[in-house]
Amino acid sequence: MYTWVDHTSEVELAIEAASERGVFEEAVAALAELLGVSDDRSGVTRRVQASAADRPALLAAWIEELVYLGETQGFVGTSVDELELRRGGASAVVRGVLTGPPPLVKAVTYHHLTFERSGQGYVATVVLDV
Repeated sequence: MYTWVDHTSEVELAIEAASERGVFEEAVAALAELLGVSDDRSGVTRRVQASAADRPALLAAWIEELVYLGETQGFVGTSVDELELRRGGASAVVRGVLTGPPPLVKAVTYHHLTFERSGQGYVATVVLDV
């Protein structure tokens, strides 16, 4: 589950998931919603790889890679087919659609960036400059 919290020229994404994998999957779905894409029936896939020293920074790097694919290829991911999480990195096959240029996400910030265990699952927060 994810929710968006509006800020001036920013949006904050709050994610709750049962697993670390679920946090990364919800981030894909949330970004697709932010970019106005809801069709996940496409057969278009892209390999997405990100690396960082810890889980919060890895989540930010993951979203940065998805934003980059949107800006350079018009690819908006809508679901995750395969995902390998390891210490310091993530590698995935992401399914999505090819669109025109999506609305611009200027940056993924480290402001309020979190990724932690909570109860039976995980919670994460990331702020996007839009």
